[in-house]
Amino acid sequence: MVKLLQKTDCHVVVLDDLSNGFRDAVPEVELVVGSIADVGLLKSLFARYQFDAVIHFASFIQVGESISHPQKYYENNVVSTLTLLNAMREAGVCRFIFSSTAAVYGNPVYLPIDENHPKSPINPYGKSKWMVEQVLDDYDHAYGLKSVCLRYFNAAGADVDGALGERHEPETHLIPLVLQTAAGRRGAICVFGNDYDTPDGTCIRDYIHVTDLCEAHWLALNYLMVGGESDRFNLGNGHGFSVNEVIETAGRVTGQRIAVDYQPRREGDPARLIADSSKVREKLGWQPKRADLETIIGDAWAWERKYPWLNNDEN
Repeated sequence: MVKLLQKTDCHVVVLDDLSNGFRDAVPEVELVVGSIADVGLLKSLFARYQFDAVIHFASFIQVGESISHPQKYYENNVVSTLTLLNAMREAGVCRFIFSSTAAVYGNPVYLPIDENHPKSPINPYGKSKWMVEQVLDDYDHAYGLKSVCLRYFNAAGADVDGALGERHEPETHLIPLVLQTAAGRRGAICVFGNDYDTPDGTCIRDYIHVTDLCEAHWLALNYLMVGGESDRFNLGNGHGFSVNEVIETAGRVTGQRIAVDYQPRREGDPARLIADSSKVREKLGWQPKRADLETIIGDAWAWERKYPWLNNDEN
């Protein structure tokens, strides 16, 4: 997102506590190392700069961890976000873009899932995001703070220039784990559940390329800058792929045999999540450019091959 904003001549200031990130991933812009929970730091930043908008990427995102450590998720994803919103209000900054999630919907009542689908999150991660969305509705009504919530389905892929890619410690996302297995850095990919009510028994998800996701944020920013009202949009491709299909596609892309270790289901995983993203296409003019699964996996594989050392346990 920072790379995209730089190309449009935006002045960007990044606030990151680096708990899940890396200093060298933020080149050529000002990086302030700190937390959105730090009231004093927020006040100093808003006093120093005349911000037009805030884009929030600072949530914790691991479903399993949210179930075992809900306090961590409610404190960071909800309480710290409230701290940030209140600092924005005091500074008179009234445009906010929030990284939300398909997890606000819970188990789907119908497919594909549109924005009007019932909200019944089934884990603390999804609940924390839905809480913030409701707070934003109230802050708009009471204070005029305008927001766009972008409900991600499964973000994947890598920077097409090869400069950035998934770099989590530990890694929890399916596609990089599959590619680490293809590269020989894992013995097998663990698949949690092969007895779901799907054609091959594995979960089905809707994958969206990270560059298409960033483009949606740029369109949302422009929408707010010209006076757009608060709104909520799904970000997905509208095509679901099972875990087994991802593994098979990765095998074709990499030319490697990928060993699979089937494990019991994880708590809190819906069988199917597929997006209806027609609203964002119609209202913001969003058109995904790298939507097919082979392209998504191919870009991620290029990152894995170019920078295998970035994802090892010693870094």
